[in-house]
Amino acid sequence: MLSKLPNLITAVRLILTPFVVAAILRGQWNQAFWISIAAGATDVLDGLAARWLHVSSRVGAYLDPIADKLLLSISYLALGIVHVLPWWMVALVFGRDLFIVAMAAYGDAYTPIREFPPTVWGKLSTLVQIVAALAVANERGGSSISAQPFLWAMVVTTIWSGIHYGWRGWTMLKAVR
Repeated sequence: MLSKLPNLITAVRLILTPFVVAAILRGQWNQAFWISIAAGATDVLDGLAARWLHVSSRVGAYLDPIADKLLLSISYLALGIVHVLPWWMVALVFGRDLFIVAMAAYGDAYTPIREFPPTVWGKLSTLVQIVAALAVANERGGSSISAQPFLWAMVVTTIWSGIHYGWRGWTMLKAVR
């Protein structure tokens, strides 16, 4: 049972995602903030549990990034729907992820490349996207801390990580030719 604990923690993040989105859509910003914090904590806890228990699974390797991207993508979509974020920011987050998925799919289908692990820039971009979404909910919930600097940091890191993934993918493709 303990070997399944990291995946169960990741599943909690998946379960919390619709609650985050519902809170955003209803304008319940404090609730959205705290549920997002709880969901984010599961991202830390599943990794800690896997390391502490010395377990890893193929399911977990796929489920964890899917849970992260689902929570982020749908949260950004909800923030666009309620007109809190401009659509170009939402498109930027989605576009980078679609670009990465398309590159990985191309590599998988047409080359011997089977792994396209995340980079430090990709992880930083994801972290900044999370912090920016939290900053928006926090500001909307009544905090005097402006979300703007976090949003601009999100834009910069998302663009840079997309460029870096593109360069890295191109380099990997050239190496297998």
